[in-house]
Amino acid sequence: MPTHLSVNVNAIAQLRNRRNLPWPSVVGLSRIAMQAGAYGITVHPRPDERHIRRTDVFDLSDMLRKEFPAAEFNIEGYPSEDFLELCEKAKPAQVTLVPDDPAQATSDHGWDVAKDSALLTRVCSRLKARGFRVSLFLDADPALVAGAKAVGADRIELYTGPYGSAFAEHEAAAEREKLKRTAQAAEAVGLGVNAGHDLTLDNLPPLIAAIPSIAEVSIGHGLVAEALIRGMTETVKLYRRACGDKG
Repeated sequence: MPTHLSVNVNAIAQLRNRRNLPWPSVVGLSRIAMQAGAYGITVHPRPDERHIRRTDVFDLSDMLRKEFPAAEFNIEGYPSEDFLELCEKAKPAQVTLVPDDPAQATSDHGWDVAKDSALLTRVCSRLKARGFRVSLFLDADPALVAGAKAVGADRIELYTGPYGSAFAEHEAAAEREKLKRTAQAAEAVGLGVNAGHDLTLDNLPPLIAAIPSIAEVSIGHGLVAEALIRGMTETVKLYRRACGDKG
């Protein structure tokens, strides 16, 4: 079974927000991505709304529910009370918890599951009680997996930033091995595995080949950058093939 592709549309929203105009349309381009075969849409709303806005979250939820009822809507973010209430209102299929500081430009590390176990246990319980799958953003370290299981997560999302920035093949191979061992540890305790950050058409296929059990990849910046050249429809098709989808 191919790895599912979830298109992160934060970069589209950030481009729109430069001029505070209604284009490029976050909903419109998400619709095109879904029509091209994407499995779902990912957003990461931050408190300052510098890209995805609360209104985008509800507009996307409404569009997906009406036009693509089988699609997966994935909302990422730090589990503040405002974020949790947003998820409870928008009703995504999956909530990915990320240990972001509001000032961060982008996610750059996973959870310290031991230090944050009380918070994560409480949040996972709350979200799962409302029917959402919960994924934890995690660094490539098998030692972290037991903690993710203990707090009640359903999946982990492998932070692939170091892999994405490893341009020498021996460095990339070393990062892939760390990711593979972490995925294997997750599978051994019954956790699903997602992946995301700095994934591209070049580095995605070897990652999938090394870890074919990855259920879902969330890709934003690289995909949107490629779409500026090729268009959203063709780019989504290329990323689907990079995920192993022969359709």
